[in-house]
Order: sequence, then C-alpha cells, then structure tokens
Amino acid sequence: MRTAAAALTALACLGAATLAGCGGGDAEGGVSRNEPAASRGASPSPSPAADWNPRPRSIAAVGDSITRGFDACSVLTDCPEASWATGTDASVRSLALRLLGPSRAAEQSWNHAVSGSRMVQLPEQMALAAKERPELVTVMTGANDACRDSARLMTPVADFRTYFEASMRQLRAGAPKARVYVSSVPDLKRLWSTGRTSELGKKIWELGICRSMLADADDLGPAAVARREAVRDRVVAYNEVLRDVCAKDRYCRYDGGAVFDFRFTGTQLSPWDWFHPSRDGQARLAEIAYRNVTAAEPPA
Repeated sequence: MRTAAAALTALACLGAATLAGCGGGDAEGGVSRNEPAASRGASPSPSPAADWNPRPRSIAAVGDSITRGFDACSVLTDCPEASWATGTDASVRSLALRLLGPSRAAEQSWNHAVSGSRMVQLPEQMALAAKERPELVTVMTGANDACRDSARLMTPVADFRTYFEASMRQLRAGAPKARVYVSSVPDLKRLWSTGRTSELGKKIWELGICRSMLADADDLGPAAVARREAVRDRVVAYNEVLRDVCAKDRYCRYDGGAVFDFRFTGTQLSPWDWFHPSRDGQARLAEIAYRNVTAAEPPA
C-alpha cells in the first residue's frame, strides 16, 4: 500500500523533520499442541482440524506492503525483518520465529509479498511460493484493492474472487498439500477513525494515501460519509470472498475476520504514514496469526 512517488518524497521530508523511531513491542502467543484425531465416522469428508498442520516446518508469505513491513522501521522503505509473517526482528516475534525458531526461520521461510500489489498480482506470487514447497503459505492482501484514488476505482468483487481462485489454483499446481493461512483485510474505516485524531496523521494523508477512505479526513458531510461506507462495505465483501474461496480448499484456514475485527490504536500505526503497521502493529498481526495457525479448530 504505497503512494505515488511524488507524495512519498514529500512524506520523507515531513517524516525526517518531525519524527523519530518506531513503536516497539512483543507479544506472547499460546501454543496448542492438541490436534484432534480425524473423524472416521459417518461424515463423508475429514473435519477441517484433521487436515490442518498446526506446526509447519517451513513458511512462504505472499501479499502486499503489510507483509513486507513497509514503513515499520524507517520512512518509505520495506522492512522485511519486521514482517509479521517471516521477519527476524525479536521485538515482533513473527509467525516464522514463533513456529520455527530463529535458525530454522532464516533457512525455511520466504517472503514473496510485493509492496503496492493488489489481488490481481497474487497468482504470480503464489507461483513463486509453490516453488519453495512450503508446508504453510500465509496470505494477506486486498487493502490496495480498496485503497484507490477514488471509491469508483476499487477492484470489483467478482474480479477479486476470480484472482483469488486463480491464486489458489496456481499454488495447488506446485504445492498441492501446502496449508494456507488467509488473513482478513483490515478495517480501513477504523484506520480513518483512529488516525484522524492526529493532526500530523491527517497532514500525511493529504499527500495522497488511500484517498478512497482517507481523503478529506475531517469531512463529515453526507457524500464523504457515504464514500467511506462504500469502501468499508467493499472490504467486508472482499473478506467474504476470502472466507468462501478458502472454505472450498481442504488445506486452507481463514482467520475468521480476526484482523478486520482487531481494535488497533495509534501505537500500532507507523509514525511515518499513520497507515501501515508499526513494529508493534506487526507484532499484533503475528500474535493473531500464531493463535489461529496453532489452534486445534479453525476460527468460528
């Protein structure tokens, strides 16, 4: 989720002059080692828990700038070491660190996410992930499909579904039994309501960040309210697609809307753009992922 080059250059100047440091944090995740045995009764197919591996030994990540750790460590740069999925930063304690440990995470985790990408780019990333033959693939994408210069330019829901289905087929062609953990798209309207309390945050947003939701942050007129609701509704629809497509794949687990429902605060937002997760935000995402991946049963 990156802005145009000119806007980012201005952001760099503003950030360098007024800000220093990132939010830190660490999180503890509980471990569930009780994977239930598969049901062999009258059910025509195995239960979701029976097909899930809560302790994968390798991880590939796909998605957008959130998974690349963009603006988590310094202004206008990816910071993959702070990624919630595959990062090495001890304060974040990424999913890979929690599941694999430091040495194995360095050798058996791969980050194929691309900052600025939308769902249409996910099939290509999935093809790269499949080549690694990982035991787990993490997916977090969709925010850029809603964050456009106007609500009219948001990716249509039908296209979003088509691209995600194609992505799953691409993965299955090379890694038929890789488990897939799918994160819900964050609540962009909560981002607006949280960030608009900061005068600095609003100044940064004026440079062109996610205009479909964040433009004219103090405008509470009918048109602005309707625009923000349209964006939120689109994100909800995207999450329904992620849930439905994932449910058709026996090795896929959706987070049940956990990321969308997470009530993040300003501490979890990057101090350089008030949009991407800070280190603390990345740690919260890692905690949510770890909890869901290691759970004996999928989220409700």
